[in-house]
Amino acid sequence: MSPHIETFEFDEISEPKVAKAISHYPAGKQASAVKTLLDLAQRQVGRMTGIAWLPQPALDCVAKRLAIAPMRVYEIATFYTMFNLKPVGKYHLQVCTTTPCWLRGSDEVVSACKKASGIDHFGGSSADGLFTLTEVECMGACVAAPILQVNDDYYEDLDAAKTEALLEDLKAGKPQPPAGSLAGRQSSAPISGQTVLTDKAE
Repeated sequence: MSPHIETFEFDEISEPKVAKAISHYPAGKQASAVKTLLDLAQRQVGRMTGIAWLPQPALDCVAKRLAIAPMRVYEIATFYTMFNLKPVGKYHLQVCTTTPCWLRGSDEVVSACKKASGIDHFGGSSADGLFTLTEVECMGACVAAPILQVNDDYYEDLDAAKTEALLEDLKAGKPQPPAGSLAGRQSSAPISGQTVLTDKAE
């Protein structure tokens, strides 16, 4: 069942961060903090309900705090896929299918996500509420494609087997593994290892 939230105000954890974000902008330009406040609101709802999303009362709270029309907040929230306008699973699976990831096998990652989660389409959630599957555009980590974002963490250099193993571990209640390459890549170096600047200074 989706959590129902009738009212929303920033709590004692969020409030100092809200004030700091707004303080970065001069008088009359505080609306520039809208994305930061939306992120803080979404994380607070996650703490409150266990599901990170933005119900309308949270959107309206952001608008009121920034003294802007609610529609301006709705425009931002609907544009960026980082904001969830409906409840998502405990693990939000965001798969990049843009050209670099597609060329490196994102179709396999999508299929593995569907198989392990039981979700049959983008935008769907698993029956147990554990997973939500979303298609997203470029994540900016093309060197380690294909990429799967799980909540805030990027998992890189995936294939079907690695993806399915990752999700099975999450289903089993194991801790979420460290983010990064699942093929041992270091930063943006070639998968085979560093090939330049390898000589020691004499």
